[in-house]
Amino acid sequence: MKHKLILLFAITLTGIATLSARTLRQDRAAYLSKLENEVLQEMNLARTAPQTYAKLLEDYRNTFEGKLVKRPGQVDLLTDEGTDAVDEAISTLKSQSPVGALRPSKGMSLAAKDHVKDTGPKGITGHTGADGSNLQTRLNRHGKWDIAIAENISYGMKTGRSVVIQLIVDDGVSSRGHRTNMFGEKYQRAGIACGTHKVYGIMCVQTFAGEYKEK
Repeated sequence: MKHKLILLFAITLTGIATLSARTLRQDRAAYLSKLENEVLQEMNLARTAPQTYAKLLEDYRNTFEGKLVKRPGQVDLLTDEGTDAVDEAISTLKSQSPVGALRPSKGMSLAAKDHVKDTGPKGITGHTGADGSNLQTRLNRHGKWDIAIAENISYGMKTGRSVVIQLIVDDGVSSRGHRTNMFGEKYQRAGIACGTHKVYGIMCVQTFAGEYKEK
């Protein structure tokens, strides 16, 4: 599967309501890194306030010229669909009903970390590990999942916001499967792990489950 990088220009939250301090505290987990906690908080902002997040996508859209993401002082980046995918994502979020915030899981984060450690140093992309593992295999190492599971992977994004916007826009992915996972109402638990990737510099894995019992 070909992964296009969508690097985000500086996007601010000016004039937009942010999560409450209480919600932010609930979103943080001591076993997650700063970036991993940012990803969790951004996913929960998108899930609980999709119309707010649509405004962030509108800011992101303003960084485009044709299919290029313009970055002053840096190399411009080429996307597959240009603003079409962004416009579609904005429209979807404007009509998206809020869904519940995700609760972090240590076991699910360990499963995500397994995939980062296995594929990142080798420069592999996708959901199948170099060790032959799949999402279910990795989750079962650290606990027991229930209801449903899914996995998103971002490549090349260095901030929580850029990770989440990349996956919501889902440029070049016709099914928009990453966006669907992000707003899946059946998912209540999440694991997150970010680390070095040989080709893209960094990768962030997010695992989702309806419920998860830690070992």
